[in-house]
Amino acid sequence: MRRSATNKTLPIPVLAGPTASGKTALSLEMAARYPVEIISSDAMMVYRGMDIGTAKPGPLERGSVPHHMIDLIEPGDDYSVSAWVVQAEKVIGEILKRKRIPLVVGGTGFYIRSLAQGLPTTPASNHNAILQLEAELAEKGLEVMLAELERASPEDAIRTERNPRRVLRALEIYRSSGKPPSFFALKPAAYLYSKLVLLPPRATLESRIQARTKTMIEAGLIMEAAELSLDFVKDGKRLTSFQAIGYKQAIDHMTGVIQLDEVERRINLATRQLAKRQETWFKAEPDATILTNIEDARTELDARLERWHTMYNERGWE
Repeated sequence: MRRSATNKTLPIPVLAGPTASGKTALSLEMAARYPVEIISSDAMMVYRGMDIGTAKPGPLERGSVPHHMIDLIEPGDDYSVSAWVVQAEKVIGEILKRKRIPLVVGGTGFYIRSLAQGLPTTPASNHNAILQLEAELAEKGLEVMLAELERASPEDAIRTERNPRRVLRALEIYRSSGKPPSFFALKPAAYLYSKLVLLPPRATLESRIQARTKTMIEAGLIMEAAELSLDFVKDGKRLTSFQAIGYKQAIDHMTGVIQLDEVERRINLATRQLAKRQETWFKAEPDATILTNIEDARTELDARLERWHTMYNERGWE
């Protein structure tokens, strides 16, 4: 009989944390020691071509360690958390069949929580309702729409992470049913998860953010944004992919709105704001081990992966 990966002794390992916290480097370090395959839980890495601005693992890194849930769709395509969870669960099952260790790595807390807790049994989306909400968003702005959702359910407002598409979907559910998304029961998750959150001190994180922004600009972020600029617009509207930090700032520079040094400053500011929201999210993440020191995180993740490795070597996978 095949052992279930959902047993309580060996949940699927997760390495989460704010942007620029060092998750990628730590996961690659562990993958050099264990038979790991990495599952990205980054909402922007699913878009093809958005490589520099999303700090996507490069060809060398992806060539040495299998990476999944990256480059799934074009910047103009629609994508949802439910689609991501379904696909991620499928990938995890395939990795387990290969007798390798699935390691979920990323900073999109909404994806990780949905993967671990299961998707809500909310009503199906109505295309016309979403079109009406999009028109309302264009007229009133995100803050007004988000305020309506906050009045109905502060929890659901936080879960959107200010993503316009998630805000509109939550409002669609609330307006059509009278209940926010969090009211609806969750489908059981396919696996259990062991969540480790790397949460460096604010000063350390800000220093890493500044260094990464400089590296991105030197690597060609402006040119990448130029090549993608037309892909960010559909029917005259900015798409979800355009929410990725760095691209708006780069395009503002290309169109003469801001100077190059201002691009760097604005990217740093936006990234710090994102990291702060991620920090707030992960501090409230259920059943997560939060560590602020990279050495402690390394030791803890190593121990979790060693348990998997020992199981494979000693007991096999039936």
